[in-house]
Amino acid sequence: VQLQASGGGLVQTGGSLRLSCVASGASERSFSNYVMGWIRQAPGKEREFVSAIEWTGNTYYEDSVKGRFTISRVNAKNTVYLQMNSLKPEDTAVYYCAVHNSGGYYHHASYGFWGQGTQVTVSS
Repeated sequence: VQLQASGGGLVQTGGSLRLSCVASGASERSFSNYVMGWIRQAPGKEREFVSAIEWTGNTYYEDSVKGRFTISRVNAKNTVYLQMNSLKPEDTAVYYCAVHNSGGYYHHASYGFWGQGTQVTVSS
């Protein structure tokens, strides 16, 4: 499975971005069974869980993004999205999508099959 994230960019505080992640090399049936996650890494900081979505559609969020970010998926397109609203400078990071491997959803180490990240920069 290869994951390609896109949609990052430079926005002002309060702005919005929509990230997309396409999984290639997986059938729709396989993809629909994956728990997909978004992980971010800011300069000089450790990777941080942002959000995850189960095959059931259940969603999970890191506390600082609750109410601002929305994760969704379209299995027919092998795609997962992250709608980010009310962006803050502290959201600046490289955002990665990944497939959950094992363990709890809220730790970045639980994810494997990392895709290439997309840079999100929020100016103050």
